[in-house]
Amino acid sequence: MGLSVMEELHKRGIRARIVNRRGAAGLPAGVESFRADVFTGEGIAEAVKGASVVYQCVNPPYHEWTTFFPVMQRNIIDAAAKERAKVVIGENVYMYGDAGGRVIDETLPDAAGTKKGMLRARMADEAMRRHHTGEVRVTFGRASDFYGPRVTASAMGERQFGAAVSGGKFSMTGDPDLPHTFTYIRDVGRALADLGTDDRANGRVWHVPNAPAVTQRAFMELTFRELGTPPRWSVMGRTMMRIGGLFIPAAHESVEMMYQYERPFIVSSDKFERSFGWTAAPVDEGIRETVRWYLGSRTTMKG
Repeated sequence: MGLSVMEELHKRGIRARIVNRRGAAGLPAGVESFRADVFTGEGIAEAVKGASVVYQCVNPPYHEWTTFFPVMQRNIIDAAAKERAKVVIGENVYMYGDAGGRVIDETLPDAAGTKKGMLRARMADEAMRRHHTGEVRVTFGRASDFYGPRVTASAMGERQFGAAVSGGKFSMTGDPDLPHTFTYIRDVGRALADLGTDDRANGRVWHVPNAPAVTQRAFMELTFRELGTPPRWSVMGRTMMRIGGLFIPAAHESVEMMYQYERPFIVSSDKFERSFGWTAAPVDEGIRETVRWYLGSRTTMKG
């Protein structure tokens, strides 16, 4: 997410700085790289020095959310507040909970019954309170399941695209024939850049643009059509996810989120589209770019 925001800001001629624990390589000319640890707070004040907008795009591994996530976000907001910088928080839609197949928009209350959904809600509430007290300007950009170039650890990542381009099976979850909203990562970058540079966004929640929902099966078929190879797939239900969770922490933490794949999961972005005047890339276009990136990454690794 952070790299996609950086690319969009760079495209607009806006000075950008990437911050992580290792520093980043291979960045476009003019983009800075800075090392800092957002969990301990070490280096954060220096990292955001001079910033007008700070994009909060960190996301620890699922099984470490409770331990790390609130502290990381709080440290980022603390540093931004001291710098009088605006904070744009990239989020998912877990805080709404199971909408029972209803369309999810920004008017829904935070009604999550899952551990991760309730944590997301508490973090968003804390950030919004700090906005309303005047301590810091905050806005929220929420997306559904990511896919796209560089997206590997997601519901449409390595186990789907990576497997498909390597001749393996495309992995699907739950019921593959239910409509599901997938969010193209480059649309996320563009949307967060808009939220950071437009004060109309301040103190509000926005769903970034999404293409119309498609089934996982249709998504899979489009992927193999782009590859020009016969479709190969597997489906993992709740029971298999639980079994996998005995050995894989990420699978264990995914069980409580299975409701997203057991009934229609449709996220509306109408509010953003009306306000900012653009819509998401079509799914087939997003898949085409994603397949190209995965094929290119395989070629690079072989080289």
